[in-house]
Amino acid sequence: MTRSCSALGCTARDNGRSRERGISFHQFPVDAAQRREWIRAVNRVDPRSRQAWRPGPGAILCSRHFAETDFERYGLRRKLRRGAVPSRFPHPQAAGGEARLPLETPQQQLPGARRCSPAHRPRTVANILRELAEKQQLSEETVSLLQAQFSADLPCELHSWRRMAEYSPEMRQFACILHLYHIKAYDYLRKSFPLPHPYSLTKQVFIHSFIIWLSNNEAAAGFSNNIFLRLQEKVERGEQAYRYCALMVQDMSLQKQQEWDPQTQRLTGFVDLGAGVLDADEAPLASEAIILMAAGISSPWTAPLGYFFVNSMTGHLLAQLLRQTINKLNNIGITVLAVTSGATARGAETARALGIRIDPERIQCTFQHPPGSAHRITYFFDICHALQLIRNALQCFQKIEWFSDTVRWQHVVELAALQEQRVLEPCSPKSGGPGSEKSYHLKVNLATLLFSEGVADALEHLQKLGLASFQNCSGTVKFVRLMSHLCDIFNGRGPYRRGLKGPLLAGNYTKISHLFNEAKSFFVTLTDSVGRYIIKSKRRLGFLSFLLNAESLKWLYTNYMCPEGIPSHHLLTYAFSLDPLELFLRALQQACGSSRSPTCTVFQAAYHKLLASCSLAPGSPHSGGLGRTSSLDISLSRKRDLTLGSIRAQYNPAHGRTLATEYPYCAGLLLHGAALSNALTDLSLHAQSVTCTAGFVAEQLASDLQCEACLASLFESDESRLRCGSVLYIKKLGGVSLPSASVYHITSISEQVLNRCGKVGDGNKNTKLWHLSLEQKVFQELLGESLLFPTLTNHLFDGELCINNHYTILVKEITRCYLNIRTNHAKHLNLNYHCGKHRLKRLKGRHLFPSPLGSCQSSQTHAGS
Repeated sequence: MTRSCSALGCTARDNGRSRERGISFHQFPVDAAQRREWIRAVNRVDPRSRQAWRPGPGAILCSRHFAETDFERYGLRRKLRRGAVPSRFPHPQAAGGEARLPLETPQQQLPGARRCSPAHRPRTVANILRELAEKQQLSEETVSLLQAQFSADLPCELHSWRRMAEYSPEMRQFACILHLYHIKAYDYLRKSFPLPHPYSLTKQVFIHSFIIWLSNNEAAAGFSNNIFLRLQEKVERGEQAYRYCALMVQDMSLQKQQEWDPQTQRLTGFVDLGAGVLDADEAPLASEAIILMAAGISSPWTAPLGYFFVNSMTGHLLAQLLRQTINKLNNIGITVLAVTSGATARGAETARALGIRIDPERIQCTFQHPPGSAHRITYFFDICHALQLIRNALQCFQKIEWFSDTVRWQHVVELAALQEQRVLEPCSPKSGGPGSEKSYHLKVNLATLLFSEGVADALEHLQKLGLASFQNCSGTVKFVRLMSHLCDIFNGRGPYRRGLKGPLLAGNYTKISHLFNEAKSFFVTLTDSVGRYIIKSKRRLGFLSFLLNAESLKWLYTNYMCPEGIPSHHLLTYAFSLDPLELFLRALQQACGSSRSPTCTVFQAAYHKLLASCSLAPGSPHSGGLGRTSSLDISLSRKRDLTLGSIRAQYNPAHGRTLATEYPYCAGLLLHGAALSNALTDLSLHAQSVTCTAGFVAEQLASDLQCEACLASLFESDESRLRCGSVLYIKKLGGVSLPSASVYHITSISEQVLNRCGKVGDGNKNTKLWHLSLEQKVFQELLGESLLFPTLTNHLFDGELCINNHYTILVKEITRCYLNIRTNHAKHLNLNYHCGKHRLKRLKGRHLFPSPLGSCQSSQTHAGS
């Protein structure tokens, strides 16, 4: 029996003649949710019951009711894409005793709609929107915006709305805006007016040319077509690294300002969701930009997908933007496995709007998309934001009880406030001589993160030393160490790290799972000083974020690493943070050229500039403007409020960053009137002078460092002593810290190069070119030398594997700082050589050092002592 197309008024029949004409026929889907979408798109009623038509087992639709992009080709064959919904139908008409659904039926009305919609009121778009506002189904603000923007251009009556292929730009813009702001209102209006199916809003529709709703070229607001095309090319070439991705979203504040764009001859500064600027007189100005980015979970590639100008962002609107983004990525063959947002009120609202449950007793860490399908997507909260919330909770409660242990905030405060304290320790006598004491100074490494192994070791070490302020701190040590381990798990950024700091692998999952279970039992039992559970208090979001992230990570491992045939053998967990997106935002802020919030025009120009230089290759930076900044440096920079230095500045604001104003032992390096040290007469003081100057260089660099490992490598350490990452034993000579052997070696080579170059020629030795030539000669001398900074060997695997890492940055900055002191301070100082004693001369004016330690630089609140 020949079957006919079930669309109203369609004469296509499933026979050989139709197939010769290239028409294919497709049965209604088995999936219940997608089947309902097809029924709604067909929009028929049963002629007998006058109820919605239900397709039988043999019901089919022909390919003429689908858009071209609903199909995917396999050689000479083609088939419907997963989730495709018919969208092309003729005008409403009667055919064969059947008709489309009437404009108004009792089933179509919202509860109470008859009371608010009298029979004499015409069914226009404006009236239906007003009904929705009266029934609180749509906000007054949204209704006012839509009416102000579209009242003059939008067709009101039903007969004025034509089929989708002929929609005007205003119609498309109205449909997109309404769908993003309130999907239920959109579905209700679609029952009366032939609005396009939501699936059509982000797909390509062939109308003499390709039109992508919510998408734009030339870096305008909306999805970036060029980026999606480049990602599609990589997928079609079979690059497995681009098969799965994580999706992240972040906002950037904008300066509200209306501007005239002479190129487009339009006003800018208004809300723009990719379908066109809402520039009515009553339209609000944009206050923030929402940026979306995709990141690889097994290979470190990132792709900025687009941005949107909004005024009052809600979790519902953000959830809609995320759904549309997932649809577009699915259309080009990329599967989204995870979504990450900030651990904020808006982030929590977005998670709930997507279907995530953040109840500690019943956590739901995934949501379905498309709705009703079998595909599920996990949700993550940014770890940095979660750590800040936990820090706030500990600071507000001051004391947290955990069974028999107590976590005290005061222990952290005392550690951060610890000034240089002299420690005398006896040394074994040499050659039978009398015993002596070595003098050390206990100095806090203020670059240490609060929740780190270094702080836990430091607290334990200070407790063993017998300091009164750190007695009974075992509970604080356990808490800090547990948080440190959790942070290591969610900070895996390279495939070569091992243990908890490495990627998620089959070999370390058992240990990670055990740690997650321990953290859950710990968090749900924490109480404040009066016995109330922290997990149920107003300070619970930080702890709930870690619990949700743990469940999401376990779900990903179970469903995307354990099954056979899955190409992802490891997961880079840092892709589930906002670090990759923050790296792009830093470059964007730098391209804007101002520390203030940019206007929409400035933002668009900066985004266009970055997009032109964006590379989707793994490990490639987003822009050359970022220089040597890496994702590791961004991660450290984002945690600047979680360091011991920030805690000290918070409780002692007067203790800011203090640049030393004295050059120790500079008199031993210069003679009066000599620009260089080639006139040294007392060679016995030379080594000691270089050592002290190198120590001064180390202290200057330490005041800018925010990397704990790099800071510790600058000073001499006693390997026989218990090494603490946070509390450093530092030897001193004449008030100056003794540098490490690597720092001393670099400064010695620099001094040798300076001596040789100072004897050649009489040209200007203070030009930038001469400084660069000195640096180059120093690097040539260091080539082939033994490894510098041996303590940084493992640390180099924390970031990207590149030549311009923390190791090379340290070498360059030590060289530059030393050469700057040796070649420039003669202009400020009038030093006399005093044999046998060294005098400290004060600078006339503040001394500035060029190129602080790059992206390792911290804010002025991270003071070194």
